[in-house]
Amino acid sequence: MTSQRTAIVTGGSRGIGRAVAERLAADGQSVAILYAGNSAAATETLNAIEAAGGTAIGIQTDIADETQVRAAYDQVEREFGGVDVVVNAAGIMILGPIAEFDLDDLDRMHRTNIRGTFVMDQEAAKRVRNGGAIINFSTSVKKLGLPGYAAYAASKGAVDAISSVLAKELRGRDITVNAVAPGPTATALFLEGKDPEAIERMSKMNPLERLGTPEDIAEMVSLLAGPGRWINGQTVYVNGGMV
Repeated sequence: MTSQRTAIVTGGSRGIGRAVAERLAADGQSVAILYAGNSAAATETLNAIEAAGGTAIGIQTDIADETQVRAAYDQVEREFGGVDVVVNAAGIMILGPIAEFDLDDLDRMHRTNIRGTFVMDQEAAKRVRNGGAIINFSTSVKKLGLPGYAAYAASKGAVDAISSVLAKELRGRDITVNAVAPGPTATALFLEGKDPEAIERMSKMNPLERLGTPEDIAEMVSLLAGPGRWINGQTVYVNGGMV
């Protein structure tokens, strides 16, 4: 294991992904933020990391496009010498009942949440150095079974399967693979389209009676990306005890 570790964080320009990128940089890792299109948000995150004394670069990447993903990994290796940690925080959440769900929306979520994670992990399996970690993002809503969440929860159930299988496929390489399953977390992705009553109700679903913060989730990622070497092949629920 090298003294200077390098992390790739998808969806690293906003929300949980930004908190993860900032936390890993604060932990001393060089960070490459992969973002879909919001260059202003990416620049803001990079500036925040550098202002705090960290090292980071941004790479605009369609994570479901294997050619772009390979190019992004190549750039990170040129810049920092290798890849130790890959965090797949990018995701799309579209809600609606199964009977009325737009199948184009289903395909969009599948492309980012499943294919994007798969493509990133496929390359990570070839590139991550021994002693590294691959961290995918799942969701606590799989256990809750809330109406309207079927398509999203199904996409994240696939992420759980990818994570547990890849952990076994990397036998002998000292690389951990886990999925982090947040509960309701105060991000734009979660808050969008919800009325105050719904937000208040969901904040009371856990015994701590509050929404999670992006920093709460980043704390678990920090553990899995660094000292948490004996946690492997798991889906870790980070939700204040909701389920």
